[in-house]
Amino acid sequence: MTKKVTIHVLGAGLAGSEAAWQIADKGISCILYEMRPLRQTPAHKTSDFGELVCSNSLKSDSENTASWLLKRELRQLGSLAMRAAEETRVPGGHALTVDRDLFAAALTKAVESHPLIRVVREEVTEIPADGIVVVATGPLTSGPLAADIARLTGSERLYFYDSISPIIDAESIDREKVFAASRYGKSLDGGDDYLNCPFNKQEYETFVDAVLTAESAGAHIDEDRAIHNGKVAFFESCLPIEEIARRGRDTLRFGPMKPVGLDDPKTGRWPYAVVQLRQEDQRAGSYNLVGFQNYMKFPEQKRVFRLIPGLENAEFLRYGQIHRNTYINGPELLSATLQLKSDPRIFFAGQISGVEGYVESIATGLLAGRFAAALALGESPAPVPRETALGSLTHYITNANPKHYQPANIAFDLLPALDEAARQRLKRDKKARHAEVCRRAIAAMDSYV
Repeated sequence: MTKKVTIHVLGAGLAGSEAAWQIADKGISCILYEMRPLRQTPAHKTSDFGELVCSNSLKSDSENTASWLLKRELRQLGSLAMRAAEETRVPGGHALTVDRDLFAAALTKAVESHPLIRVVREEVTEIPADGIVVVATGPLTSGPLAADIARLTGSERLYFYDSISPIIDAESIDREKVFAASRYGKSLDGGDDYLNCPFNKQEYETFVDAVLTAESAGAHIDEDRAIHNGKVAFFESCLPIEEIARRGRDTLRFGPMKPVGLDDPKTGRWPYAVVQLRQEDQRAGSYNLVGFQNYMKFPEQKRVFRLIPGLENAEFLRYGQIHRNTYINGPELLSATLQLKSDPRIFFAGQISGVEGYVESIATGLLAGRFAAALALGESPAPVPRETALGSLTHYITNANPKHYQPANIAFDLLPALDEAARQRLKRDKKARHAEVCRRAIAAMDSYV
């Protein structure tokens, strides 16, 4: 193959945008297909690339955490999304949080202005029969294309339901009742990055009762309802608050409403429970309810969430919703370089490849783009070292048990364990063990680069 080969990238989300950028960065032209705004999804609101739907957080950026390590590797490999995130970040404690509108706009501008990327705004209903293809159509892959993927892979689609959190107008928050703080006073820039709505016991009990009795909107997608034993199959790490509350009256205050490390200045103590509000945009004009994905009817959300202290008059800019996530069984279908085993010209990236999370989607997009570019240049795509976060993430999605497979975020348990001598030396110091895993990963990535 030569540099004249054109690569087709399906989907301009986080993974597809990153893949197209990496391909073009290698001097190879590509066509990036995006069906929005011609056909919208139930979750997206704009036609911009890389629109963040569920949250504006790209998770922890604290040194020697697994998420930090993955982002460090992406930055080292020239990730466009990481560059856009740095340009549009907003306060978020230890997390890398962004102004989602500015982030998507920056990503879109960069991709559309690249001379080697041709953007085609149309729905792709089947995988192109010729050429190299990167499938990065995300968790809301349209029905016709999903059916073609099922036909191509010879397996049934796998899917689960996910939810997104509400966003409120900053001016409607009662600042007399909420307080600004980060847990234990920790923040990347030393600031108080969250607004905290404190509950006493009675307020919490009243709120839980309201959550448990609120009328459900059900799935917002009529097709492909993921029903198992009569129940919607939610992703465990992103449960709606109703599902959490049904597991016990205290589960919310030990989950998304946990008050640990947050001293209420009015009492000098931790509240009984707390709802945290995270800044959405750089002008601090809106906030999202952290961890409050749900599937209540919109009027019910307004009624229930106005029981939160400080949000009695909250104006909602977006209500929570439920949507389908579609993904393939990576361990059965993909090679270590994210190529379809039955047809190596086809790569999968993003959530449809079997990862969970924004940064993980960016990561697989970056790798698929680099691997596709190598194939176009007549080279053999080289897997990233197993010791790295990138290598460990791809190892999981291509080597996990296919019979019990579920998408995963990056975590230290995906990376190779330390040798016995290091484990014994550091067995009493978890932070030191994580630092050693990161040191080993950084060295491996340096050698790979």
